Amino acid sequence: MEAPAARHDRAETELIITSPEQMRELGRRLAGLLRAGDLVMLSGELGAGKTTLTRGLGEGLGVRGAVTSPTFVIARVHPSLGDGPPLVHVDAYRLGGGLDEMEDLDLDVSLPESVIVVEWGEGKVEELTEDRLAVRIHRAVGDTVDEVRHVTLTGLGERWAAGGPGALSALGTV
Repeated sequence: MEAPAARHDRAETELIITSPEQMRELGRRLAGLLRAGDLVMLSGELGAGKTTLTRGLGEGLGVRGAVTSPTFVIARVHPSLGDGPPLVHVDAYRLGGGLDEMEDLDLDVSLPESVIVVEWGEGKVEELTEDRLAVRIHRAVGDTVDEVRHVTLTGLGERWAAGGPGALSALGTV
């Protein structure tokens, strides 16, 4: 299910995902829209599927190495196996607040040539760029049986608004 909406500086699409494989497929398809310089911020409860989505992004971007949660190392760089951009996967969960703590990761230096995906990045990395993709994954908290996730993709800034709602809504039903 999707419901695209657009404003001058924003494009938005909502999807319903019913399995981990669909979440990975969403990541693979989303990778086709991404390019070097893109910042993707993932938010959602523990176990919502942020790393699963990032695995799909890694597959779609054709990067080296297994994409796993970088919780303990905070950031991992996955170089491209081809001519595409590397994937920088960051887990900001353990970081306190703001861009100051993120500066040691040199994300501002990596951003122009990489796709940067930040789990738990809300309130911490927005200052890196006005153009970013926010992905919110919602699941019923405490529900260990139901695989249903409601995913809202919000493209912010000219880069995403220029593609209009068509760019994100082209993801369609996964």
